[in-house]
Amino acid sequence: MSPSKHPNNFPKLHNAAWPGVVGKGQGSEPIIELDTMLDLTAAAEVDGVKFDGVDLFLFAPHVDIDASDSDLKVLADKVTKRNLAIGSVVAPVWPPTGGGSAMGDESERARFIAQVRKACRIARRLRELGVRHDNVIRIDSAGGPSAWAKDPEGNQKLIASTFRTAADIAKDHGERLAAEGEICWGGMHSWRSMVRLLELVDRPGVVGFQADMAHTLLYLLGYNAPEDALLPKDFDWKDGKTFDAAYRKLTDALRPWTIDFHVAQNDATVFGSGSHDKTGRHCLPKDPNGKLDIPHAAGFWLRDGKGVVTKAVRHLCWDGCMFPNAVMMKPQTWNDILGAMLAVRDAHGWQGKESTATAAV
Repeated sequence: MSPSKHPNNFPKLHNAAWPGVVGKGQGSEPIIELDTMLDLTAAAEVDGVKFDGVDLFLFAPHVDIDASDSDLKVLADKVTKRNLAIGSVVAPVWPPTGGGSAMGDESERARFIAQVRKACRIARRLRELGVRHDNVIRIDSAGGPSAWAKDPEGNQKLIASTFRTAADIAKDHGERLAAEGEICWGGMHSWRSMVRLLELVDRPGVVGFQADMAHTLLYLLGYNAPEDALLPKDFDWKDGKTFDAAYRKLTDALRPWTIDFHVAQNDATVFGSGSHDKTGRHCLPKDPNGKLDIPHAAGFWLRDGKGVVTKAVRHLCWDGCMFPNAVMMKPQTWNDILGAMLAVRDAHGWQGKESTATAAV
């Protein structure tokens, strides 16, 4: 086959570099250097199609949040040399990385905002260097569900206030913020809480939702929020009709907010490693225990209720967070992942022209 057998060129196909860092070190497996993650990404190929880019974590040793302009030029050259682009970037807003909880005290929230401001500077500079054509920065509440549950209403309002301040900064830099839906983040740990938070922030066009198929699958089962479960714990995963109805309710609520999207597989269990709390397990696309028909499930996010492709997401990303190093070092791993992403684009993509990032509204 040749790329002509896969005519769609949007959404672009990106790999995440941060699985080389997240869940590594601190008594876990060694960190995989950024150059290695870039090489593995650039080497993958399926039917003549290759990855278009990478999404990055703005945290050393991959990308220092205090990187100088000259450091960023070196980074841009590294990525460009491998015929890749940079897409979304992750702001290191968590206390262990120098940030603070979005629902914490004044000093914690100030550290959160400081990290977002630094991330916005880097993100804008990478666009100016011509290596980045998207304008999404990923954030979360940087606090756990148990802390949030001590004062749900008060903490949700604090997070929303922090996110609004962050949104002002992002807008000034021409960036948008994608709030990550993941069960380990307080106030974002269930689909209802996530929708409520986005409504409280009330900055459409500037603050949206980042949907990861591995994480959002856990929303259906109500992990950390049983009252919001859409499927029973003993659900028979062969019951496609019931799954589709529940998944439709989930995606109808969150799709209008979705600006960043991760293709992924999940076996309906949780996992954590290193300092990372347990969250939706990322599985290989061909994992026999995987519960998702990946192209089918992706369509619920990428098409509206009438089945029309929304084109709201300009690039897809694969997040292999907390995969073992031995798995990540196998070239076949990335070929299989690229193949799964290509199947999603074949089913729900389009032909489009290259463009610069859409400015925040």
